[in-house]
Amino acid sequence: MTRALSFALLLGLLINSSDTMARSEPHHLDSATAGHFASLALACVDREYPNQIRHVMTSDDDVGTPRQLTPSFYGCFDWHSAVHGHWLLVRLSRLFPEADFVTAALTKLGANLTHSNLLAEAAYMSHPDRAGFQRPYGLAWLLQLVAELDEWSNDQAAQWREWLRPAEQIAVARLHDWIPLLHYPIRDGEHSQTAFAFGLIHDYARRMEDQQTLDMLADAAERFYRADHDCPIGYEPSGHDFLSPCLAEADFMRRVLSADEFAAWLGEFLPRIGQDGWLPVAVVTDREDGKLAHIDGLNLSRAWMLEGMAHGLPEADGRRNALLKSAAEHAQAGLEGVTDEFYAGSHWLASFATYLYSQRGIAGSPTP
Repeated sequence: MTRALSFALLLGLLINSSDTMARSEPHHLDSATAGHFASLALACVDREYPNQIRHVMTSDDDVGTPRQLTPSFYGCFDWHSAVHGHWLLVRLSRLFPEADFVTAALTKLGANLTHSNLLAEAAYMSHPDRAGFQRPYGLAWLLQLVAELDEWSNDQAAQWREWLRPAEQIAVARLHDWIPLLHYPIRDGEHSQTAFAFGLIHDYARRMEDQQTLDMLADAAERFYRADHDCPIGYEPSGHDFLSPCLAEADFMRRVLSADEFAAWLGEFLPRIGQDGWLPVAVVTDREDGKLAHIDGLNLSRAWMLEGMAHGLPEADGRRNALLKSAAEHAQAGLEGVTDEFYAGSHWLASFATYLYSQRGIAGSPTP
């Protein structure tokens, strides 16, 4: 499928689904669209170079190639993108088990998610001088991968999920050590942002019925965000953002508050929802530049956060339509970057498109 045809298909699906979105129903995600997203992950989960590693060394013995250091998650330019590239393949294979791409997906998942590889990942993570490794973004995506495997009724998936348990336990322990010590939230638009990671971790903890983690996140929500008001969304985005500080916070809070509580809180936090020009679509100027290409991801993540906020409000709330309309506009813009033309975006944007299109963050999202 050519890039032009791929985007034409995605845009057509988006336009045809605009009325569906206004009714707060799932996007239409068919096997052809899923196959396009999967093709981008298949092209990178075992592509070792180029690679940007974040590697704390304590001696000469710690020198190694990406594949030697982290033998499961060495592709897709960086560790966290490799993790959510694997998540993408698991999610789409779970949703479309008969699709043409599934055989290749299972082959690549099986090659990377071996018992020995995942034990090596856990050993790497457990090093005492790497306590901050991929915290919180990469750890949150690792837990999303665990949750996706946990939900899949598939023998291979069950084995991979079990082999991931040591790395999962380290990730959870590291978050439990760190989050209670945070005196302030991290409000930037990139990997260190707390609100976005808290949302992913919350969904994992709910799946695992992990009340200790849910309680920790509820406490963080109360300490960091409950009293927030008048979020300066007009200051967004910063030039390298792929996450919205304001919308990510709201998308997290709708997970921990009741619908009525969230409606009241949101009125104080973002009082201009629905007013003219309240949230313009972000502009991408150069998709070859890895940092500037972040803006495509911002449009995609804004779209799913806006949908999440709409679903968190009472059904009669008049802001739902405004949120869903803005979500459609941002999704249309973000999907323009989901191509194989530039590796700066292709190594990760398909994961964001999959999260959006399959409504992964919304309770009751499509499952097989």
